[in-house]
Amino acid sequence: MNEKNLRRLKKVFYALIVIFILIMVYMFLMGGDIQGIMRMIIIFTNFALWGLFFLLGIILIFLVLKSKVKGKLKVFLLLTGVSSVGFLIGVILHNTFYALGIIFEHITILKYLMEIFHVVFFLIAIPICPILFLIGVIGSIVLFKRKGN
Repeated sequence: MNEKNLRRLKKVFYALIVIFILIMVYMFLMGGDIQGIMRMIIIFTNFALWGLFFLLGIILIFLVLKSKVKGKLKVFLLLTGVSSVGFLIGVILHNTFYALGIIFEHITILKYLMEIFHVVFFLIAIPICPILFLIGVIGSIVLFKRKGN
């Protein structure tokens, strides 16, 4: 892989890490009863961070597949990108199936089917994707350091 592609890939990778840290800080520090324009600013910031996290994940996947990264590094980088994309998709599908479960609550089979789907996508989005993201990040950093990149 040439140096230009490696630098571009690393920039996106480290930007993903920074956005992830900002999201974690935001989630743990923001809360309480905030009113007015400040609430709108916080909501916009939240959407912007998650949107950027999603887009950087797509870009990372594209760059890894386009570049000639091989072996474990490719697996860890793809894991990082897929988990960042998967989180937002999982959240959206979780909420969609939850809403469908409420809509179809009078049809027993559909209600329970939607319940199963919304629980599965909740588990994918909340515990699984962040854990896989951290595994991908740690594995990628270790391999970057080991290869001297």
